[in-house]
Amino acid sequence: MNGINKYISCLFILLSFPLLNLNLIAQERFRVVFYNVENLYDVKDNPLTDDDDFAPNGKLRWTPYRYWQKQHNLARTILSIDEGYPPAIVGLSEVENDSVLNDLTRKTALRKHKYEYIITDSKDFRGSNTALLYQRDQIKILSKKFYTPIIDTLKTTRDILHITGQLVNGCLLDVFVCHFPSRREGIKRSRPYRIKCATLLREKVDSLHKVRKGTNIIIMGDFNDYPTDVSLKDILKAGEANVEIFKDDLYNLFYTASREKIKSIGTYKYRGKWNFVDQFIVNGRLLMPNSKIRVKNKKAYVYSVDFMLSEDNKKYGGFKPFRSYSGWRYLGGFSDHLPIYLDLDILE
Repeated sequence: MNGINKYISCLFILLSFPLLNLNLIAQERFRVVFYNVENLYDVKDNPLTDDDDFAPNGKLRWTPYRYWQKQHNLARTILSIDEGYPPAIVGLSEVENDSVLNDLTRKTALRKHKYEYIITDSKDFRGSNTALLYQRDQIKILSKKFYTPIIDTLKTTRDILHITGQLVNGCLLDVFVCHFPSRREGIKRSRPYRIKCATLLREKVDSLHKVRKGTNIIIMGDFNDYPTDVSLKDILKAGEANVEIFKDDLYNLFYTASREKIKSIGTYKYRGKWNFVDQFIVNGRLLMPNSKIRVKNKKAYVYSVDFMLSEDNKKYGGFKPFRSYSGWRYLGGFSDHLPIYLDLDILE
């Protein structure tokens, strides 16, 4: 066989090869992260919120030095999650305002990646908000909405952030970022607050299914409940991703790990016990093998590396998240939560 015939034969083989290899990947990686960053507040007093502790003369002695140390710590974490290749989107909770996000995305190591951001304007009494960082070349934001849970006439909480974006393969992705009310008042007393948030979230998911076919939904957040608790399992109806998957049902990617109560893993450690209060919930379409957008390996992960951890006390042992404060005592760490992440396969 001469050179020309050999070239034609090779070309014929390539062209006749199944198209699977040609359309498998629309982009190298689309990593989704959620991170409760533990009180990312500026150093200025907002007279409309209870943020007095976060000032140079406040109880926490929140100085510009400490503020910027926190910012650089968070940037270091976000960049390390994907080994130098920055996540496509990052959901955040416990963020005060757009100025702290401007500092995070423009004045730290994140600046070279040109993140844009969206933040809610909640009526939370502490001025805490949910937010989303995103890269414009990986997702085009088509709409953003803020949903305010009605807890009662005297109590407010963080808004639920909802964005609709278009990915590089043309498919739409709906992302909800949540931070449900804490358990500070006690589990039983505060449970109805989280149930009301879950009820509102379920209504918004159902509305999406009514107005649009083929939805792709990711719900992320700090739910202050575990996957098997009433708010998530019974009200939101986010179950375990088992063998039989239905495209419009919701599935909690940390359900199995939480149910098995693995002692050495979680996103938040309380009195020596790891728990999953930070979670990813997706609809079944993202778990199906023939979907153009799907969760890689149907799994989500907790991100944990040495620099984000500190030794727990002798009573409990092991390690815990290296946080910014322990009570009023400044530690100079990252957050009292560990971030979580998942990867999406995006097909052409």
